[in-house]
Amino acid sequence: MGEVQLVAFVLENEEFAVDIKQVREVLKITKITPLPRSIDFIEGVINLRGEIIPVIDLCKKFGLERIEGRDESGRIIIVEIEDDEVGLIVDAVTEVIRLPKNSIQLPPTDVAGTHNDLIQGIGKMDERLIIILNLERILTTEENITFEKLTLPEADSQ
Repeated sequence: MGEVQLVAFVLENEEFAVDIKQVREVLKITKITPLPRSIDFIEGVINLRGEIIPVIDLCKKFGLERIEGRDESGRIIIVEIEDDEVGLIVDAVTEVIRLPKNSIQLPPTDVAGTHNDLIQGIGKMDERLIIILNLERILTTEENITFEKLTLPEADSQ
């Protein structure tokens, strides 16, 4: 049967999760340096122990309207997406959970207007439904190119 281990977090009162294998660390919200003329959901960059990491506001990426400003429970989840590290701003990281694989279902395919490719599955845990994100689909090809341009000077200096 098997199980998956996930890092659960909250965005605008909805519960999401990502595979723990892709999570490098969780940080408190820190100073984020904005990038002029970047895509609206790219909040900027942070310096993490000498490494420049782009940071994405998942609320903006998913088109969720932020009801209130960020509070002290806000976090940046550093994840690895296709060999690049990216920070994801979330409202709160709630817990690490284990779900049996048979309690995860594929998202419905017939709901118009949804981006099901962003969703790896929907986990059922008691009365909770947890949306499990497909991190490889979070960024489009165009957005990945933007990140490559962002990291190119560092690659040239090595």
